[in-house]
Amino acid sequence: MDLEKIAELQNIIDGSDNIVFFGGAGVSTESGIPDFRSQDGLYHMKYKFPPETIISHSFFLHNPDEFYRFYKDKMLALDAEPNAAHLKLAELEKAGKVRAVVTQNIDGLHQKAGSQKVLELHGSVLRNYCTRCGEFYDAEYVKNAEGIPKCQKCGGTVKPDVVLYEESLDNDVISEAVDYISKADVLIIGGTSLVVYPAAGLINYFNGRNLVLINKSSTGREDRASLVITDAIGEVFKRIHV
Repeated sequence: MDLEKIAELQNIIDGSDNIVFFGGAGVSTESGIPDFRSQDGLYHMKYKFPPETIISHSFFLHNPDEFYRFYKDKMLALDAEPNAAHLKLAELEKAGKVRAVVTQNIDGLHQKAGSQKVLELHGSVLRNYCTRCGEFYDAEYVKNAEGIPKCQKCGGTVKPDVVLYEESLDNDVISEAVDYISKADVLIIGGTSLVVYPAAGLINYFNGRNLVLINKSSTGREDRASLVITDAIGEVFKRIHV
């Protein structure tokens, strides 16, 4: 742990009341949720089909049984609890420092930690809707359903409000994220390798004073950053004071 860099991050946070946080899978791995691209992530597990195939729109339509077997087993971590990063960001928002959290994660842990302004680029496992009539169902209903979850009103298939491969991101969420990032004084990017587009392209809208990168591996954007911390984001945020 580089304590000098932690002190520098503390100074940046102390000097701003217009911070936006942009986070990826690395924010949630410390809560026990596997990421897709790490060595022990979902891409390296053995299934009948590759994970990127299973969680695609066309696979959901044509192989819903197999989709839900994988989805319930590997993507519904309903017992996961917020870690130090989630909790500190919620504290910083309450203190008037953080204006918004923009996340690629679908687990709802930022809200569980107390963050109010969370922009979920890839949706949330906590919201599920009937594909026929639009009736809402919570994550527990999907988790506990036998096989494919069906709507109790019309019998239609219930689908998670999660952006699958081949699907587009929500334009309203993207626009709001761009607005917050473009107006931010400080952008802290944590727990993401910045390889998933279009989400990763949001960094290009930042014109503020300090760009901070916190990740265990290189992001390829270090040349733009005013501070780079190569460490686990939860461990870093444990040492930040509000």
